[in-house]
Amino acid sequence: MKIISFEEKYRDDMIFMVLSAKNALGRVPKLNEDLLDIKKNYFDKGHPFWIALDEFDRVIGCIGTRNDENGKIFLSRLYVKFDHKRHGIGSQLLQLAEDSAKKRGYKEIHVHLGKDYLESHIFYPKHGYVEYQDLYMKKELEK
Repeated sequence: MKIISFEEKYRDDMIFMVLSAKNALGRVPKLNEDLLDIKKNYFDKGHPFWIALDEFDRVIGCIGTRNDENGKIFLSRLYVKFDHKRHGIGSQLLQLAEDSAKKRGYKEIHVHLGKDYLESHIFYPKHGYVEYQDLYMKKELEK
């Protein structure tokens, strides 16, 4: 497995992976529109976005970060392909996003949890995130 900055040639494979991940969780696979144009919605705004690739060069995970209107940095679109979960891929993607935020001078990082994403309510606290508002968690980034 390797993690790289998103490249356009992986767009369709990434979208398929996200929809499959949602389907495996029993959710109606609805596309997040920001994923249709990573360059416009992330890179052009100075926000990074990464994908994890397996040994066959297929997308098995993704994550990005974005700023809200108050300048807080938020994790965005952390997904791991269902049959690759619990192998540390999500943790590695998360660590990369946190390290990137730290390098850019952020002292904390936030995440909005969907109410139906039960895995997220378990995953993030294991990585040091604490709830500060209903469906919102944050983590203090070490220096």
